[in-house]
Amino acid sequence: MNTEKDFSPLTPNVVRALNDKLYEKRKVAALEIEKLVREFVAQNNSTQIRHVIQILASEFALSQHPHSRKGGLIGLAACSIALGKDSGLYLKELIEPVLTCFNDSDSRLRYYACEALYNIVKVARGAVLPHFNLLFDGLSKLAADPDPNVKSGSELLDRLLKDIVTESNKFDLVAFVPLLRERIYSNNQYARQFIISWIHVLESVPDINLLDYLPEILDGLFQILGDNSKEIRKTCEVVLGEFLKEIKKSPSSVKFAEMANILVIHCQVADETKVTNDLIQLTAMTWMREFIQLAGRVVLPYSSGILTAVLPCLSYDDRKKNTKEAASACNHSLMKLVTPEDDEDDEDEAKSTGSPSKEDSQVKTEVDSNDMLNASQESVGFSNISFFTPASTDRPQVTLDLDGIVQVLDRHLHDSSTGMMTRIAVLKWLYHLYIKTPRKMFRHTDSLFPMLLKTLSDESDEVILKDLEVLAEIASSPAGQTEPTGTCDNVDNKLQLKVPEGIKSGQQSGPACKTADSSPSTPSMNSYFYKFMINLLKRFSLERKLLENRGAFIIRQLCLLLHAENIFHSMADILLKEEDLKFASTIVQTLNTILLTSAELFQLRNQLKDLRTQESRALFCCLYRSWCHNPVATVSLCFLTQNYKHAYDLIQKFGDLEVTVDFLMEVDKLVQLIESPIFTYLRLQLLDVENNPYLIKALYGLLMLLPQSQAFQLLSNRLRCVPNPELMRTVDESKYMDSKLQSASKRACYTNMDYSELLQHFDCVQSKHLEVRHQRSGRATDHTDRKLM
Repeated sequence: MNTEKDFSPLTPNVVRALNDKLYEKRKVAALEIEKLVREFVAQNNSTQIRHVIQILASEFALSQHPHSRKGGLIGLAACSIALGKDSGLYLKELIEPVLTCFNDSDSRLRYYACEALYNIVKVARGAVLPHFNLLFDGLSKLAADPDPNVKSGSELLDRLLKDIVTESNKFDLVAFVPLLRERIYSNNQYARQFIISWIHVLESVPDINLLDYLPEILDGLFQILGDNSKEIRKTCEVVLGEFLKEIKKSPSSVKFAEMANILVIHCQVADETKVTNDLIQLTAMTWMREFIQLAGRVVLPYSSGILTAVLPCLSYDDRKKNTKEAASACNHSLMKLVTPEDDEDDEDEAKSTGSPSKEDSQVKTEVDSNDMLNASQESVGFSNISFFTPASTDRPQVTLDLDGIVQVLDRHLHDSSTGMMTRIAVLKWLYHLYIKTPRKMFRHTDSLFPMLLKTLSDESDEVILKDLEVLAEIASSPAGQTEPTGTCDNVDNKLQLKVPEGIKSGQQSGPACKTADSSPSTPSMNSYFYKFMINLLKRFSLERKLLENRGAFIIRQLCLLLHAENIFHSMADILLKEEDLKFASTIVQTLNTILLTSAELFQLRNQLKDLRTQESRALFCCLYRSWCHNPVATVSLCFLTQNYKHAYDLIQKFGDLEVTVDFLMEVDKLVQLIESPIFTYLRLQLLDVENNPYLIKALYGLLMLLPQSQAFQLLSNRLRCVPNPELMRTVDESKYMDSKLQSASKRACYTNMDYSELLQHFDCVQSKHLEVRHQRSGRATDHTDRKLM
């Protein structure tokens, strides 16, 4: 430095000492400067004070010579000490050159700069707060300094500044938040430690309401929560925990909607190999759970995004038990927010909430502010769906984002990697939406229907049960009564069977034997019911393993959900038009086994047992026409309905049929069934030989069909027990004749059923089966396609 240059009011000796390489000499010069500035303060000579500060800053602190810079720093600190409480008037001139030295390449010089600033701040105290952003910016750089001495010095300065902020009530939070939001995304471990420590301090100051600005820093906090340092993660957990406590204390002042998107993003794990991501996900899910419970319907516009994050977590194993439980609570709470009010049309909502106001314009602002968050969708999957765009503003009357929810649910059903518990949750959601918002949900039914049918092939019984509940609700909901414009699963309109108008209006069905087009006498289903039955049978035809392994299970559950008579009547109707006769025979065999053995069909069996009503006779005729695809099933139906003479007539015709091993196995099973509790009444009727001759003849007919197997022995032993009719007459002749007349009158009610016509139908169906078998035997391959007439 040029020592000849005029540095007045600094003396040449002071200037030389400031440029000296020895610290002691620079310290002596600083004491001289302090003394000089005190004199100027006493004289109230601000011009000279500024002149001294300006010389120390420009000629020393910002000099090219390192020793001069060190002298300038100690000189500026001396000025501050001399100024005392008046230093606040000169802080800008004092602080800026010192902060510039924070960027110096010499670590020793950075340390001296830190020391100088400490002294300046210590003297000025609260007066430095208007310059807080500059100080914070400089400190955040020193926090990541590689030199341990510099870092130690910066920590002392940091503690001092925190004390000042804690004591003061003049901290400008509004001006500070933009800088905090910028620096919070630093990846440097020490910078993160610095940031999180400051947030912790600011949060603890009663006069500083950082909660209002939480939406601006929440994303950054979750980023810090993923840091590799255990200490930083712990501090961040504490900070987030304190914020959550504040939110619970005063939920009315919390901007839930602005933070919903942030939580949705962090509830989704982009990289499951990183352990820290589990902590982020668990914390975000915990926050989401509290948000849903505290904010209520305010979060409904974000429900599709929430479900995107929550649903996959429901399939986690015990390693992520806490996250799974939090996700389950979120899912349950969110589901409860959906009410029948959400089924109102948009026009109704517009009337109830009034015309759109300036609040609508806030939607765009809010969406724009979330652009950065939306960009991260692609990293967490489902990138082609706008999950994070709210469907409405945060108004008292919020709108359920039903389209978005259905899209998410449908996507999870289509994804083959979706876990079992997630699939169950998806189906529970669909069922819940069909219950609460049926009118709006039926707009999506045509797109959902094929996947719901496909889900019947799921490996899990629980999934199938829930799937059947959804399909049953679709088939029986009054909201589905109006004929939809589309078709389901590419079924032609000509194949869609309708519920006859007579039944819909409560009329009884027509003549008993002409019931091919009749519907059940139970409450009618909507237009989707027959579509469902047609598509279910079509699926059974295309997936024979599904029919073998789950067919009976599915049909039994449907009988519980939709009333057994509806199921059997509709399937019998559809099977009349079935061209694949082998499949028709198989499904009839399945239905017959269910009818005769399932506890769920007890009521239907009782209804068919006596055929006392017009409806029961109509149902018998309907079933009979389809049961003709399977001769043994037809006989068992006659046994069930106590049509013993007709059963005997059918067995007589078995001699004309092709008796195969499969046929004999079915007869074997029928014999086993006769010995089961279902046919207890039939076995008791063997005691009344006089009134049931055709029952005995029919059983003997079955006996003659069987080879001498175990079933043959079983039935033979049973028939040996049939008593001599003469021995059974324990009453006088007149009473015996009366009972015979009563039996005859009971059977008289069946006279309106044309049994000869039923036999002709049986012959016709069996002749078709014979023709098809002959055609098959002449082919090299089996024709597997099934068409509905």
